[in-house]
This record gives sequence, C-alpha cells and structure tokens, in this order.
Amino acid sequence: MSDNRTEGRILTAAGLTGATAVILGAYSAHGLENLLASTGLDPETLARRLSQFETGVRYHLIHALVLLGLAALPFGSSKTKQNASRLILAGCFLFSGSLYLLVFLNLPVLGAITPLGGLSWILGWIWIARLGKATLKTHQ
Repeated sequence: MSDNRTEGRILTAAGLTGATAVILGAYSAHGLENLLASTGLDPETLARRLSQFETGVRYHLIHALVLLGLAALPFGSSKTKQNASRLILAGCFLFSGSLYLLVFLNLPVLGAITPLGGLSWILGWIWIARLGKATLKTHQ
C-alpha cells in the first residue's frame, strides 16, 4: 500500500527537481552561451557543449515529471515507489549532473559518468513497471 508520507516526499523531490530543471533550462537559453564563449572555446566545441547541456536539461525535466506521476499514483506499494523514485533521482544527478559539470568545467571525461545515470533511469522505469504488474495481479 502507498502512504501519504512517501507520496509527499516524492512530490517534494518532483517539485525541486522540476524547478532546478527549469532554472538550468532558462540559464541555458539566456546566459550559458556567453559564459562558454568567454572561455575561448572554438565554435564546434561551443555548439557541442550547448547541445550537451540542453540534453541534460531535457532529460532532467522529463524525469521530474516522472516523479510527479509517481507521487500521484493512487496505487502501488510505498517501497516500490521509493525504489523507483530513488533511481529516477540518481539518474538526474548522474546523467544530467555529469553533463552540466562536463559543460561548466569543460571536462569531457565526465561523460563517462553519464551512462550510469541512463542505467539508473532504466532501472527506475523497471521499478515503475513493477508497480503496474503488482496492480494487475491484485485485480485478477
């Protein structure tokens, strides 16, 4: 069974994750290019870094919505929701966070961390699928 405390925590995480994604997206649209250009990056690297940052923001915001959906589910065990939300949050930090740091620090080696975030998201989605499977079993 789910409980209000779990949903409240996930909802808080969704709100903070979403707000952070919007803030970073706005910065990407209005200030990041000037900051990166001031570091002397060549035009090709500058374009690649902007694209990497935007990819991080896009996936970050999508997964904030996933957290919101998890909090709103009227069914499913709290433990399963917690596991899914933890993996989704880990994906945000590892995938999007590594891209943000890669761009700000111009350290392409940080791109090696990004797939770990993708893996966390995949596992989070699998936990979400478990919610559906458990719900189907209870309604048979």
